[in-house]
Amino acid sequence: MYKIVRKDILNATVTRMDILAPLVAKKAKAGQFIILRVDESGERIPLTIADYNRAAGTVSIIFQTVGATTEQLARRHVGDYVMDFVGPLGCATRIEGLKKVAIIGGGVGCAIAYPVAKALHEQGAEVHTIAGFRNKDLCILEQEFAAVSDKFCVMTDDGSCGEKGLVTDALRSLITSGEQYDEVIAIGPLIMMKFVAALTKEYGIKTVVSMNSIMIDGTGMCGGCRLTVGGEVKFACVDGPEFDGHLVDFDEAMQRNAMYREQEHHAHEKTCRLFREGVR
Repeated sequence: MYKIVRKDILNATVTRMDILAPLVAKKAKAGQFIILRVDESGERIPLTIADYNRAAGTVSIIFQTVGATTEQLARRHVGDYVMDFVGPLGCATRIEGLKKVAIIGGGVGCAIAYPVAKALHEQGAEVHTIAGFRNKDLCILEQEFAAVSDKFCVMTDDGSCGEKGLVTDALRSLITSGEQYDEVIAIGPLIMMKFVAALTKEYGIKTVVSMNSIMIDGTGMCGGCRLTVGGEVKFACVDGPEFDGHLVDFDEAMQRNAMYREQEHHAHEKTCRLFREGVR
């Protein structure tokens, strides 16, 4: 059993929790993930490690309530427990030798981009971060990003926070102004990463994307996170989750990612109904 020691509501659908898991915190690195199970009858889901504190023995997760398990998790409180919390899993972000990097985060993907930006900052690299959201109400981690970024830009679709536009608008502006990056790291919706990779390909800038959004069981056994990278079949959970953005077949990944959307929606609705009826 793993105790919830902190809970913050970041926006209407996104929650941060700190879980007491000393062994996971001891070895966690940016880019890795955990698998948790809320209770003994629950499903196992992968969630990326948003932060960790080795001294306190805690691991932070940030999740969006979209399905049955995230709904159950969001209803837990400080002092409650989750049944399983396994990790760290997956390959850590490769940051060695990088001196100047642009980090691009989109929506809840910013929760995954933040530990990468933090790790690069602690390494001494120059970090430029662009965070994109639909509107002001969905913005998260602004103060955290500002603390670890040499340049920090917020973009919103409607201009209600930061600048109006897309993350690619801000990235193109930085590149054309003369900024030269060793690498661009993009984490967020598949469509966002697709267009970031298309932009950086124009300028020949190495680009890494995180494909954690298509993971299901996190072990490589279900095949749900299968994707094509450079013409080869890869599995996001065991071969990644990070890959060369210029080699990923995003159209295939987006099609696969939409396969279970209807079932996920129905499971979420059922779970909410059971909570309302006092069954759970």
